[in-house]
Amino acid sequence: MDIRPIRTEADYKDTLKEISALMESDPDPGTPEGERLDILVTLVQAYEGKHMCITPPDPVEAIKFRMEQSGLSVKDLEPIIGKSNRVYEVLSRKRPLTLAIIRRLHKSLGIPADVLIAQGAARINDDANLWTPDRRATQPGGSAKLLHEHTPGCSRNTPRAAHRSGKQNPLSC
Repeated sequence: MDIRPIRTEADYKDTLKEISALMESDPDPGTPEGERLDILVTLVQAYEGKHMCITPPDPVEAIKFRMEQSGLSVKDLEPIIGKSNRVYEVLSRKRPLTLAIIRRLHKSLGIPADVLIAQGAARINDDANLWTPDRRATQPGGSAKLLHEHTPGCSRNTPRAAHRSGKQNPLSC
């Protein structure tokens, strides 16, 4: 058996071609071809794990994918998210997912909760020097903006870096 580590993209592509050819012949486990296939697949998995970054999907895209996959319509999501206008707002990213909706989507559609939580995570608004849990807070009178400005020791000019440090709660600056 002449098996070498996969070190380059060319090695990777050659190994995939060999795996494809072995898969077509459908070798029995325990045979030399079957053993070779197992080893090559393990090498490819190791190479992909090290060199290919798989980012988690966007929560809304995950919902849309599951809808398409399961043949669901907006009407089918109403028991999970709410009235149709709310479903459209979520799917167009105008309304963030709440914890209750995340739980219902996870339970009803089987979408992993960690994928759905990504949207609800607090993020720094790059257009302003304030911490915001969602886009609505950047609008005049937004609740997080007011909360930020009324937090002791905070002002509109509190640098974003203070919030990004992760050492302190963004709501308590």
